[in-house]
Amino acid sequence: MIRLENTSGGAIAHAINQERHRMGSPATGMVMTLLILTDEEFASDATEAAVLSARQHPMRILTLIPRPGRGPDQIDAQIMVGGDDGPGEVAIVRLRGNRSAHANSLVIPLLLPDTPVIAWWPADAPPVLADDPIGRHAQRRITDMATSPDVLAALAERRAGYVPGDTDLAWARLTSWRSALASLLDYDELPVTSGSVTSEPDNVSAILLRAWLELCLSVPVALNSGTGPGITEVALFGPRGDVGISRPDGAVAMLSRPGLPDSPIALPRRGLPELLSEELRRLDPDEVYGESLRETGKVSG
Repeated sequence: MIRLENTSGGAIAHAINQERHRMGSPATGMVMTLLILTDEEFASDATEAAVLSARQHPMRILTLIPRPGRGPDQIDAQIMVGGDDGPGEVAIVRLRGNRSAHANSLVIPLLLPDTPVIAWWPADAPPVLADDPIGRHAQRRITDMATSPDVLAALAERRAGYVPGDTDLAWARLTSWRSALASLLDYDELPVTSGSVTSEPDNVSAILLRAWLELCLSVPVALNSGTGPGITEVALFGPRGDVGISRPDGAVAMLSRPGLPDSPIALPRRGLPELLSEELRRLDPDEVYGESLRETGKVSG
């Protein structure tokens, strides 16, 4: 690990390049730059998730931790290149005092040329991601509404400030659910007149799933509270019988269809590295997320 105190963006970039040269491993294999703007509470988990994701997506990871308030106005950095931290490059940068307001100017010399830039706010995201100085650099902008102390307020903020290219890990948590439900409906071709989603209270993924179902099926879908963990059941009702997926333990789900015995399917809750890796696999706007996010403001009561 290389430690730099009272440094600059240019000096951090130089140190990374020097370490690459020393290791005989140029940065030409990097496929993107990931900017993580976070606080101390979320910095460790977010950086660890990004490092694990770098095994699939070699990248430069810049974890930016503003620390305003009393203290020296300076920038300190910890740099790790390759080795036990995978094929990527990691710089954990603390911007202290007045420097905390200048993360944007810091990252400019650190962005890899001719590669995509992804911005991620593990918590406390700005109202309009695309208007944020960090967000302006990025083709994709990732948030996580589930970390907000008021998920309903966070959902309203993300909906009001949405710009194509925005996404949220609450949506990535639904990928397995949406795939299973789409396969179920395609296979059975049963008419659906209504539905329900059951989850622990104020689960933002459940709210998005309900919106997606109402958008796709054009039927009312109720949102029911349960004990969790996360989403525990989706049921779809129709004149020829009901279908559903129940996952009470957060790991194995039970698929139910009319006229057939219930069958188990794997539907585990995924960790932060898996969710982040999924979002890093696509760089184009997720139009379905945008439509479902807008639908959360219109779904039935």
